[in-house]
Amino acid sequence: MPQPLVRTEKHGDVAHVLIDNPPVNTLSAPMRRELLAAVRALDADAAVRAAVLACEGRTFIAGADIKEFDSAPSDVSTHEVCEALDNATKPIVAAMHGTALGGGLEVALCCHERVLAPDGRVGLPEVRIGVMPGAGGTQRLPRLVGVLPAIEIITSGRHIGAAETLKLGIVDEVASDIRETATRRARALADRGERPRIRDRAVPPVDRTEIDAAVSAAKRRARGAIAPGQAAEAVAWSLDMPFDAACRRERESFMQLRNGPQSKALRHIFHAERMAARIDGAAKPWPVRNVGVVGGGTMGSGIAISMADAGLGVTLVEVSDPAVKAAAGRIRTVYDRQAKSGRLSAALHEERLGRIGFATDVAALSDCDLVVEAIIEEMPAKKDLFRRLSGVVRRDTVLASNTSYLDVNAMADMVDAPERVLGLHFFSPAHVMRLLEIVEARRTLPEVLATGLAVAKRIGKQPVVSGVCDGFIGNRIFARWRQQCDFMLEDGALPQEVDAALEAYGFAMGPYAVGDLAGLDIGWATRKRLATTRDPKLRYVPIADWICERGRFGQKTGAGYYLHQDGKRVIDPEVTALVERASAARQIARRPVPAEEIQQRVHAAMVDEAARILAEGIAKRPSDIDVVLVNGYGYPAWRGGPMHEADVAGIPELLRRVEAVCASDGLGRPPAPLLREMAESGKRFADLNR
Repeated sequence: MPQPLVRTEKHGDVAHVLIDNPPVNTLSAPMRRELLAAVRALDADAAVRAAVLACEGRTFIAGADIKEFDSAPSDVSTHEVCEALDNATKPIVAAMHGTALGGGLEVALCCHERVLAPDGRVGLPEVRIGVMPGAGGTQRLPRLVGVLPAIEIITSGRHIGAAETLKLGIVDEVASDIRETATRRARALADRGERPRIRDRAVPPVDRTEIDAAVSAAKRRARGAIAPGQAAEAVAWSLDMPFDAACRRERESFMQLRNGPQSKALRHIFHAERMAARIDGAAKPWPVRNVGVVGGGTMGSGIAISMADAGLGVTLVEVSDPAVKAAAGRIRTVYDRQAKSGRLSAALHEERLGRIGFATDVAALSDCDLVVEAIIEEMPAKKDLFRRLSGVVRRDTVLASNTSYLDVNAMADMVDAPERVLGLHFFSPAHVMRLLEIVEARRTLPEVLATGLAVAKRIGKQPVVSGVCDGFIGNRIFARWRQQCDFMLEDGALPQEVDAALEAYGFAMGPYAVGDLAGLDIGWATRKRLATTRDPKLRYVPIADWICERGRFGQKTGAGYYLHQDGKRVIDPEVTALVERASAARQIARRPVPAEEIQQRVHAAMVDEAARILAEGIAKRPSDIDVVLVNGYGYPAWRGGPMHEADVAGIPELLRRVEAVCASDGLGRPPAPLLREMAESGKRFADLNR
C-alpha cells in the first residue's frame, strides 16, 4: 500500500498537517486530494483548535506538477485547496522552508499567517512556463505588498529571499525553528479568536497612471511573451473587481495560457534543461574544492567570480603583476557594484573577494582540483599552457579549456593524462550568463564529464554536453545563421533592418548589435584563422572585414556596424556605403528584404546546421540545441528553441525553407540529409529526444 502524501499529527490542541511528496513536494493531483481531505478533517475535529501546514524533506511546496499541464484538469484543483484553507474555521499557519513557489506560495497565502526559514525563498514564477498564477496569487499578493511590487514580482518570476519577504509583508516571521514558531503563532491566533485572511484586506491605494506604466513596461520587457502582460493586467484587477470575480477571471486566463503554444514551448524548454543536465551511466564526479583560472581578462575574471560565488577557493594566474592588478580590479568592480545595489552584504562582499587569490606562476595551481584556462583564443598559446600545466598539477586534476571554437582534443594531446581534459565554454559575462557548454573530448573519462556537470550545477549554470567541432554546438550554429544575415545584407537588407526583424521575433538584440557589444575583433581573428581553409568558390561577404580594417571593433572603439554615442546606437552612412559596395562587387541588384523573410531564413539556417550537428553526434539530442540557443544566444524562450519551432511548423515545411536557403547561399550543398530523412519518414525532432 502506498505511503500517504499528507498526514496529520497532533501536538496538543494544534494539528500539524505534513506534506511528504518527494522530491520537492509538488502539488500533484493525488497530493491535492489528500491535502483537501486533511483540511476538511480539521474542521470536523473538535479536539483541534489550530493547525500548522508544513512539509517534510528539503523544501516546502515547490510548485505545480508541470507534467499534468499536458493532461485534462483533475477533479481537485489548487484553487479548491486554497478555498478550503481560506475558509477553514480554525487558524492555519504555514511553516515554510526551502522554496515556496507558484502554487506552493499560493497555498501559503491562503493560510492565516506564514513563517519562513532564514534560507527560504518564495516566488510566483509561473510566467517562466508561459502561464500566470491561477489560484488567487494575482489577487492576494497585491493586498499584501501593493499593486506595483506585485506586478514586478509576478512578471519577473524572481525568487525572493527571507529578508525581503519579511520586509514586504509576505511572511509574518522569519525563524529557524519554523514548526515551533508556527505552532506558537497558531495557538495565539486561536486564543484571540482570529483568522486573518488576505482576501479581506484592502488593496493599498496607487496612482492609476503608475499601474498603466507598469503594465506597459512588463509587456515591453516580455518581448513577445504574452503571460507577463496578462499577469500584470490581472494584478490590476485587484483594484477594480470583487475578489471572487477577479479570481474566476484569473483562473480562466491561466487555463487559456496553459493550453496555448507559448506555454507548451516554455514547458518544452523547462524539461529540456533538466534533460541536458543528465548523462547516461553511473559515473561519479571527482571532488572539487579549489579551482585555478589562468587568464584574468573579462572572461577569466567572470569565471573566477562564478567559482567564488559558489564557495570554491580560487587562484587566478596572470602573466605579470600589472595584469594581476588589472584582474583584481575587474573582480572588485563587479562585487562593489553588487554591494552598492544591495544585492551583496558588506560581509559577503569581503568573503567572496577573500576566496580569490592571485599569482603570476602556474606553479601556484599545484593543489587545484580543477584548472580552467581562459587565455587568448590561439591554439599555440593554449597548447603551451596545457603542456606547462601537465607538469605542475596532480594527475587527477581536471584540466579545462574555455575555448569558444578550438579543438579540445589537440589540447588534450599536450597532457600526460589526456582523459582528464574537457572543455568548459562559458559565455560572457561568465558570472552572469547561464549557459555552460561542456565539451567532451575524444578521451574524456565519464567521471571527468560528470565532474564538469557537477561544477556547472554548483555554480548555477545550465550545462549542455557537446562533442568537439569548430564552434561546438552554439557557435557553429551561430556562425551559420550569422552568415545568412550577411548574405541578406548583400541581397538588399541593412544591418539595422536585420537587427529590427530579429528583435521583433523575440531576440533581445540583433546579431549586428550583439557583434558591436561583444567586440568585432574576436570574429575577425577567427575568420583570419580559417581563411586558408575557406573554399574560394563559396560565397563570402567581406563587409565585417572591411569594418574591422577601419579599426571599428564595436562599442569599445565607439564604432562598428553602428556609431555608439552617449550609450545609443546610431545608424552610420559609412556602413551603409560598405554594404552597398559589397552588393555591387558581387553584381547583386539590391531589393527590399521583408522582416518575415529575414526571420525564416535565419531559422532555416539554424535548423539545417543543427540537423548536421545531430547527425555527427556533436549534440546528444535536439532539445539540447534548443537549450543552447535559448540560454546562450537570446533565442526567445517562449518559442521553445529552433528545433521545437521546426516541429511546430512541420518538418516538410522546414525542408522547403532550407532548400530555398541552400539555393541562395552559394554553398553548393543540399539540405542536411537527416532533415530529408525525417520529412520522408514523418518524424519530428521531438522523437529524437532521449
